[in-house]
Amino acid sequence: MNINLHGKSFLTLLDFSAEEINYLLELAHQLKQKRQQGIQGTSLTGKNIALLFEKTSTRTRCAFEVSVAEEGGYPSFIDVSSSQFGKKESVEDSAQVLATFYHGIEFRGYAQKTVEDLAKYSGVPVYNGLTDDDHPTQILADLMTIQEAIPRKPLSQIKVVFVGDTRNNMSNAWMYGCAKMGMHFVAYGPKELHPYPHALAKAQACAALSGAIIEASDDPACLLNADVIYTDVWISMGEEDQIVNRANLLQDYQITTAMLAQTQNPDVVFMHCLPAFHDLETKFVNDAFQEFGVDVREVSDEVFRGKNSIVFQQAGNRLHSIKAILVATLGTHNEGIQS
Repeated sequence: MNINLHGKSFLTLLDFSAEEINYLLELAHQLKQKRQQGIQGTSLTGKNIALLFEKTSTRTRCAFEVSVAEEGGYPSFIDVSSSQFGKKESVEDSAQVLATFYHGIEFRGYAQKTVEDLAKYSGVPVYNGLTDDDHPTQILADLMTIQEAIPRKPLSQIKVVFVGDTRNNMSNAWMYGCAKMGMHFVAYGPKELHPYPHALAKAQACAALSGAIIEASDDPACLLNADVIYTDVWISMGEEDQIVNRANLLQDYQITTAMLAQTQNPDVVFMHCLPAFHDLETKFVNDAFQEFGVDVREVSDEVFRGKNSIVFQQAGNRLHSIKAILVATLGTHNEGIQS
């Protein structure tokens, strides 16, 4: 199949076929190899990319900035708090203004509708760097990392158990990615924090076509035979008022060596989108303990730093997967890249 994604936005994996996702993954692996060989990319020469941020970021911002620069383009970081975006200028007007300067727009913020409207009104490719509903660039990096870490299995045979708060944007994004790729996904957490019905329904409708298994459970038996144990922080940005409630709900869902053992898979890998609360070296963890007497660490330090953890390999692959998205949708030529 001839894959052509030129000019397409990247808002959610639900917009892409399994063949298109596989193409992006293969491209990401090839671009990573090129970088390791010291080959400079030129696919984005002459391209200007706006990086529009409502929410703070480390990996997403760095990955986009370096990706654009390494392929010959020019990234512009725009902090929404110091611009007119959404305050003195509507999203629709801002989209049309930015499109006069830029060939593509990345957005990281709150509402999924905002990134959708940017795509609707700008007329240039728009990239979802995270919203409250989805985080598709992270999942592409994660799928790439699983292919590297578990090469003996195709993605369609991989079982991912997402542990903890399973109604957040990362859980949604994982459901969508697994549904598209025919994988087995389990949202494992307290019933109060199971995926929202509308998100689960989207994933299950897609799974009916791909053969994926998408389910939610509060039974630890669901951990059996997992290939990947995945978690995220228990308190997302904007939810700081829920510290005590979340800590009490999720105290039995901290990722520990005992939980990994319940998979009965000695090669199970631990993944996390980062940043992670795994020790006492962050102000947030210490403040939560001092003020409320609760432990908000979603993973033990032993697991985070242990032999099953591939979190930093995963973080590094944000660069290559985002570069693949940009090259595929905006690149003027793909030198040395086979479709």
